[in-house]
Amino acid sequence: MKGALVYLASFIVFLVITLVYPVLPPGIQIYGALIIAQSNYPVVGIPLTPLACAVFNGVIYGVVIWLIYTIATRDQKPKEEPPSE
Repeated sequence: MKGALVYLASFIVFLVITLVYPVLPPGIQIYGALIIAQSNYPVVGIPLTPLACAVFNGVIYGVVIWLIYTIATRDQKPKEEPPSE
């Protein structure tokens, strides 16, 4: 459950960062590799190209941060003690 919250938080943070700074890699490179024309058509008041780049970055950075969090906390689980008699 904590991993999902870590992913969601990092997705939102990088979504906002990319909306402010739309040339943040790798979102702009992925958008360019898809060979889609850039568009300023507003979607919810945000131009389409920066919004698509922001979603790409949110997903990619979210997954990377989630994997790092999962690996870092994997060994920190409390070990069960055998029942004492």
